[in-house]
Amino acid sequence: MDHSAKNRYVNPLTTRYASDFMVEQFSQRTRIETWRKLWVSLARAQHELGLPISSEQVAQLRDHVADIDWDVVAAREAQVRHDVMAHVFAFGQVAPDAAGIIHLGATSCYVTDNGDLVIYRDALLHVRRSLCTVIANLAQFAQQYRAMPTLGYTHYQPAQLVTVGKRATLWMQDFMADLEELDFVISSVRFLGCRGTTGTEASFMELFDGDEERIDQMNSRIAKDFGFDRLFDVAGQTYPRKFDSRIMNCLSSIAQSAYRMAQDIRLLQHDRQVEEPFEAQQIGSSAMPYKRNPMRTERICSLARYVMSDVANPTMTAATQWFERTLDDSANRRISMPEGFLATDAILRLCMNVTFNLHVNDQIIAKSVRDYLPFIATENILMEAVKRGGDRQELHELIREESHRATALMKAGEPFDLLGALATHAEFNMTEEELNAVLDPAAFIGRCPQQVDNYLVSVRQAIGECQPSDQLLAV
Repeated sequence: MDHSAKNRYVNPLTTRYASDFMVEQFSQRTRIETWRKLWVSLARAQHELGLPISSEQVAQLRDHVADIDWDVVAAREAQVRHDVMAHVFAFGQVAPDAAGIIHLGATSCYVTDNGDLVIYRDALLHVRRSLCTVIANLAQFAQQYRAMPTLGYTHYQPAQLVTVGKRATLWMQDFMADLEELDFVISSVRFLGCRGTTGTEASFMELFDGDEERIDQMNSRIAKDFGFDRLFDVAGQTYPRKFDSRIMNCLSSIAQSAYRMAQDIRLLQHDRQVEEPFEAQQIGSSAMPYKRNPMRTERICSLARYVMSDVANPTMTAATQWFERTLDDSANRRISMPEGFLATDAILRLCMNVTFNLHVNDQIIAKSVRDYLPFIATENILMEAVKRGGDRQELHELIREESHRATALMKAGEPFDLLGALATHAEFNMTEEELNAVLDPAAFIGRCPQQVDNYLVSVRQAIGECQPSDQLLAV
């Protein structure tokens, strides 16, 4: 077995985290085959619009799109120091009859920028499928646990009861906001077209003898070949880098939502209430065999931090474009944009896995509710005691004193009976049996089940036509 590749750095996003689809989407082969398809489309449009390009030349280019000699490319690029021209040369080697008309009138950004737009659009659609799957998983989870009382937290301190399902809708709502933004970004993807070196289309004015209508038809035909019905209204040599920033902002938003959900699950797992999947042979710690570390949700948070910080790259690139173009965006974009997509894809793969297999420890949750319900019930007790003629302020102070005393006993690991203590105060005018009668958890969850039901109607409408992702593999 050849292990020579172990001597070279490899990106963990491609070897450990991202899906096969996304790794292939940003592969060099996909990129260059897209370039070649763009050259074919350009030649075809020019042929159809009357330039001296034959149908045989177009056919020869079309037939050799996948015939890439990477050694020829590498040798040529080492010689000319220009990757696009190296690929023009290599394409001409396998389609010699068409070598002289490849890239006619175009500048490098015709293939690099349009190619990126095609790749980004298809990657965004894949992200959408994954995001919809996460939402669908959460919708099923929320429905299943719509009415299960659980301790709510504010400031990560025990608060009024909610339900397990209602909490999931909070995570879902964040992802739904991301879906709305993602749909806007996808709908705003436009094609650059073939605009020339500074976006003036001057080279095509020369080729088409000043016939502007044929230039517009050329661009429209090329755009249609790649599934676009709109072009950027104006451009320099490149498409507006503002669009890259828009994409990454959307990916960052998804990462933020994933981080929030994953961190909540990590906290719940600490309390043994809800746990991420843990497989039969999984090892939680190399030193402590009993550990069940939440490695999936920890990884979500880790990768999410990367995406949230990566958003600074296209932001700065968009702000520092000089006039019609500057090349200091190129190296940055080759790294930051693919990695932003790959990391977001990895995050969503983990989210799909976690939300599909979340485990709820209902007995632990029920115990936690029992422990804190006497404190939570004091508000209802206060209202009932006032209705029976008590003084609200006096009763409030009694509850405060007894609650703090009970809390101190709880922290000391000693038994406590808050309601029994309150029953000793005649001011409440209630027996211990009457006080205990209010301890039905279902009476303290408000409209949680109805809120879940109502929310899921709109969620299912929004994702109903989305094809779910099949990336529910163990990760």
